[in-house]
Amino acid sequence: MNSHGDGVRVTGTDVADRLRRQSRRMTAPRQAVLDALRGHDHPLSIKEIFAALTNQLCDLVTVYRSMHLLEEMRVVNRFDFGDGVARYELAKEGDDGHHHHLICTSCAVVIELDDCFPHELQQRIASHSGFKAVTHRLEFFGLCPRCQDPTPSRC
Repeated sequence: MNSHGDGVRVTGTDVADRLRRQSRRMTAPRQAVLDALRGHDHPLSIKEIFAALTNQLCDLVTVYRSMHLLEEMRVVNRFDFGDGVARYELAKEGDDGHHHHLICTSCAVVIELDDCFPHELQQRIASHSGFKAVTHRLEFFGLCPRCQDPTPSRC
């Protein structure tokens, strides 16, 4: 259930080239952050990214700064699942970041969904409201199979 399909992940070389064009460097901490994101198939919070840094090349503030820069450069996509914690994942080449998630309210496991609303629905909503450039963001919440009580209580 991965909506990114066969897209190509942004490589370290791509990011380094983009950084150089902005008179910035690919530092060891930035590379470590990208490597941490590459190692996961779901969005990570900044604290999760920091915990995934095996050699602790940087402090938490550096991770925040790196994520801010990578988000500005559109190397990562940012998601908010309504719990006040921003989560990030690497953008793929040509990815506009538009996809949806199913999040477990108990263990916070995240599954990316392939399904999306038809473009015609967005057009109809825009037409009825007078809005232009309508887009949407949709997240589903529930209990994953692992967190469901296998023996429901009976009254």
